[in-house]
Amino acid sequence: MDYRVIKEGDVFLTTEKNGDIAAGDGKGYGLYTQDTRFLSCFELKLNGKKPALLSSRDDQNYRATMVLVENEEDVGAIEAVRNRFIYGGILYERLTFTNYFLEASQFEASVSFDADFQDMFIVRQFQSGEVGRRTGHAVKPQSVVISYEGKDDTARETVIEWDALPHHISSEGTIHFAFELQPKQQQSVTITVTPVIDGQKREALPFEEALSLLEASYHNWMAEGTKVRSDHSIFDEVYKRGVLDVRMLMTDVGFGRLPVAGVPWFSVPFGRDSLITALFMLPFRSDEVKGTLRTLAHYQGKEERPERDEQPGKIMHEIRYGELAKTGQIPFSPYYGTVDATPLFIILAAEYYEWTGDLAFIRELKPAIDAAFQWIDTYGSINQDGFIQFAKTTAHSFINQGWKDSDNSNVHQNGTLAEDPISLAEVQGYVYQAKQHMAVIYRQLSEVDRAGQLEKEAAVLKEKFENTFWMEEEQFYALALDGEGKRIKAITSNPGHVLMSGMLEEERVRRTAEVLTKQPLFSGYGVRTMSSESVGYYPMSYHNGSVWPHDNAMILLGLNKTGCKKEALTIMEGMLEAVQSFENLRLPELFCGYDKEIGSLVPYPTTCSPQAWAAASAFVFLQTIIGFFPNAVKGEIKVNPCFLKEMNEIRVEDMRVGNGVISLKITRIKESYQVEVIKNTSGWKLRQL
Repeated sequence: MDYRVIKEGDVFLTTEKNGDIAAGDGKGYGLYTQDTRFLSCFELKLNGKKPALLSSRDDQNYRATMVLVENEEDVGAIEAVRNRFIYGGILYERLTFTNYFLEASQFEASVSFDADFQDMFIVRQFQSGEVGRRTGHAVKPQSVVISYEGKDDTARETVIEWDALPHHISSEGTIHFAFELQPKQQQSVTITVTPVIDGQKREALPFEEALSLLEASYHNWMAEGTKVRSDHSIFDEVYKRGVLDVRMLMTDVGFGRLPVAGVPWFSVPFGRDSLITALFMLPFRSDEVKGTLRTLAHYQGKEERPERDEQPGKIMHEIRYGELAKTGQIPFSPYYGTVDATPLFIILAAEYYEWTGDLAFIRELKPAIDAAFQWIDTYGSINQDGFIQFAKTTAHSFINQGWKDSDNSNVHQNGTLAEDPISLAEVQGYVYQAKQHMAVIYRQLSEVDRAGQLEKEAAVLKEKFENTFWMEEEQFYALALDGEGKRIKAITSNPGHVLMSGMLEEERVRRTAEVLTKQPLFSGYGVRTMSSESVGYYPMSYHNGSVWPHDNAMILLGLNKTGCKKEALTIMEGMLEAVQSFENLRLPELFCGYDKEIGSLVPYPTTCSPQAWAAASAFVFLQTIIGFFPNAVKGEIKVNPCFLKEMNEIRVEDMRVGNGVISLKITRIKESYQVEVIKNTSGWKLRQL
């Protein structure tokens, strides 16, 4: 990764590896909150020059450290350590200077700041628009305040403060500190940068106190979730990295914490991304799923507004909080152009119940669940053919509204792009799963007639899907149907998502699993988004040939449920080999789909890192390895382990199930598994398959 990023809450900072934000570099680095850049320049110099970078790390996620030196020689150097974190909406940075010369040394350290208050979409050059203006630049001995008045009538300020008296502050706000240090003597300066919106300024804490509180929050996050120890070190490290990365991406916008999609550019609530990440999180912390459901229920569509693709009951795609969104110059306030978030919302609610048995929360959500089903029944089938489709309705609408939302994602085998309305394979699976699983819960709510109706509708959808999407010659399912009902025959990963729905015929489940995990669809590292033999394939394509960990994790959920252990192992082994090519053993958003046989993994040029559903894929690996299937209605847990090749033992501690937790030790003994229950306060029975 060629940049450094830290995030806490809805504030994040992205910089060069040396910690700088160079003015006007065009890379988009900065301090952001509410989709606005509150710091567009942050440069450190020693004696007027940029110091050399020795080391740089942000592997803790909440903290970044850079070690730099000036005048590096055999006889000594001035070392500068930048230690930074974000807490309570404030960026803290401590600069510590050490004299490593044999004699006393005098030097100057200068720090330059600026703030352009640009909207995220302008920074990324996705959009231009009418914006506000800078209104002030107040310089005091220990602070600089830069002010801005937006077109949205929002007053924004960047308040920069420091705890040492500088010997000079230039008119543009560059701070100059003079030091004289004896050999090995250290001196520090602490700087805070506070984004202020409409005068709501937070007061900074002492550096050590703020850091201690931040560290405690991470410790609590890890302590309250499922702990894992195995004899497979790579898996253990990938799981731990997933725990840390998901914690970094949790944000509360007023309705409980939910995972935002990823940093740096998608640090906001999403429908599909947040829902899938939360679905993956169930084996780690089922309690943390409620914030996602409450947030998306709050923003659920209320009326028909074509300019935002909003319809009653529809779950949003994305919300933005910047100047352009608030003035209506972009439709993301929120935007609803997604076909799959609505059934995924219902699926997450149903899966949450399976893990917890929390019927009271389902009752709380029931108006939103009912409205989501109403959207499916009223608006979902544009063609009125029993399938759910999407179509571009306005100039602002996304062309493609499934998870593969690139403009070229739905391409026929003759190379032409499919015309909408588009019926995606995986979306039909989501709808089937939503109806089948929620029918069980409606019975628990004594709505027997409603449950029966949902089951009948699901049965009709199943038959229609099998008859329409199955391609006998290819022995696989079509990617989608186009606006004329013609199959889009590209061989893709999309039908792999349908495995988890329970909709597919048994023989076709086995055939689907085989196609997914063999060439030309499987690269050796993971399932490609598109087969290398399909017309639209390109290994560096965002959605037509690349490999996405979350896509593979969705397939794993289905392979786990359908008992396809061999194929599940193939995917997990490939993913765990791939992750060893990435910094901090972090599963990336995606990587290129080149064959493993070329000799090295090829990273995708631009990705979010960390990225929520990629990070949470580690939790799906855990669920697959132990073969964990909770059932709230029966009050039981089925366990059917599926160990990695080099794994012989795993301990899983304090996994939340029902009203308590369960801890297990699973050991491989030749061709079978011994499951030892260390603790079970869930009130549910465990049954080994």
